[in-house]
Amino acid sequence: MTESLQPQSERKFGAAFKNFAIIFSFVVNVILVLVLLVLVIFPGLGFTIKANLVDPLVTDLDNAFMALAATTIETQVVVSDTIPVQFNLPLNQNTDVILTQAVPLQANATFFLPGGGGAINGTVSLNLPEGMKLPVSLSMDVPVDTTIPVVLNVPVEILLGKAGMQPAVDQLRAVLDPVKVILQAIPDSTGEILRPK
Repeated sequence: MTESLQPQSERKFGAAFKNFAIIFSFVVNVILVLVLLVLVIFPGLGFTIKANLVDPLVTDLDNAFMALAATTIETQVVVSDTIPVQFNLPLNQNTDVILTQAVPLQANATFFLPGGGGAINGTVSLNLPEGMKLPVSLSMDVPVDTTIPVVLNVPVEILLGKAGMQPAVDQLRAVLDPVKVILQAIPDSTGEILRPK
């Protein structure tokens, strides 16, 4: 059941990531266009926004993406299942059996008369009383067929980068690379624009 659900969850994650990347790229581009417009219309204000808002925002986003790959998820996975158990249990031992009721016995017997008087065939009847202990020797295979319930809390520690998140993080950081290049090319003040090279 887990194997059939896994590809579907991966497809959902891939689609969600694609949608996030498209929206994120669009937002970054809109911010970049707005910053460029502000720089052209209000150069002084543009430099302030670049230095105090856009540069820190892009740096913080890049650091957040790097931290995402290094994030570790720690949780408990509950495993609940039953294990079938089937085997033959050899039982070989001497023990005492206690009678729970009187047991009548009747057996054929031969009686020998003393002094060579011959033999008489007959029957002997007796009752073994309730509560009497009888020593017995057991030698048998006892079939065992049962299920054992298993409930485990398994601690799980997942490093997102190593668990397959690193390519997604690299893609997110790659979206920021052109923005960082453009921001580095934009001067921080009018003095840098006027400074001869």
